[in-house]
Amino acid sequence: MRKDQGVLETASPPWGEWQVILDQPGYKVKQIKVDPGQKLSYQKHAKRREHWLAVQGEGLIILEGKEYVLLPGDSIDVPVGMPHRVTNPGELPFVFIEVQMGQYLGENDIIRIEDDYGRATEG
Repeated sequence: MRKDQGVLETASPPWGEWQVILDQPGYKVKQIKVDPGQKLSYQKHAKRREHWLAVQGEGLIILEGKEYVLLPGDSIDVPVGMPHRVTNPGELPFVFIEVQMGQYLGENDIIRIEDDYGRATEG
């Protein structure tokens, strides 16, 4: 991903990269890239819900123990408090657009249940 004009924030966690492309009261939009063979924490949020739209590659989504495959054009909703994880089982990066909605959208509203990188916050 390129850091273009309009990108408000970017980060490179161990599994890939994300960019905030819009941040308004009550909602935030991110572009998220998960590298091949990588996965995000199994996590939940106390104060926000999310909507994900796949735009590139293939993602394996786990929502409260159920598995879903997202391909470009597919979308899924993550309710407040629902445990979830994104995994990239493919050979290409999995890129999706995440729309966060809620009264608080800070990065510290992540409760990590399981994490491959030693960042779990809940056992």
